[in-house]
Amino acid sequence: MANPIAGPEIERLIQLLARLPGLGPRSARRAALHLLRKREELLAPLADAMAVAREKIVICEVCGNADTCQPCTICRDPSRDPGLLIVVETVGDLWALERAAAVRAKYHVLGGTLSPLDGVGPKELNLSSLVARCVEDGVTEVILAVNATVDGQTTAHYVTDLQSHRGIKTTRLAHGVPVGGELDYLDEGTLAAALRSRTDF
Repeated sequence: MANPIAGPEIERLIQLLARLPGLGPRSARRAALHLLRKREELLAPLADAMAVAREKIVICEVCGNADTCQPCTICRDPSRDPGLLIVVETVGDLWALERAAAVRAKYHVLGGTLSPLDGVGPKELNLSSLVARCVEDGVTEVILAVNATVDGQTTAHYVTDLQSHRGIKTTRLAHGVPVGGELDYLDEGTLAAALRSRTDF
């Protein structure tokens, strides 16, 4: 017998929440119930914030970042090194690097990785504008900050091949032991990458 409390509106809320990464049907039900219990504190402000986000947030035409201005705040920032371009897979990766605040560079969001099995080829990624930016903006170094997955490394090799005849230095993030990491807890692939990427002490 169907639960009379769970009307179509609640079911739709649960189904939409279940589409979010990291939320399955059970987690979505818990999240929906929590939002409904905290209607004034959470549900109403969240609905307002989402309406504003839908109206005002755009994807930067230059780098692919999400912001409320065009071009985005990072692209407009004159204190950033225009010769240094960090290539990332997603906007989330860009935000993670910005939180680290290790370098004042510009970014380029690919929008994913090459994945032939999933039907993602060069045309599905933001690659043609990457080449144009490197030429037009006087980029001297491209830093490949892609994930250490098979698709990520395939994408890194593809980008490197695109830049190989342009005389632009191409580097990638170091792979290996994380800060504060203990060797006994690391997998063999991470340890092997750390040994291959060893540096002078």
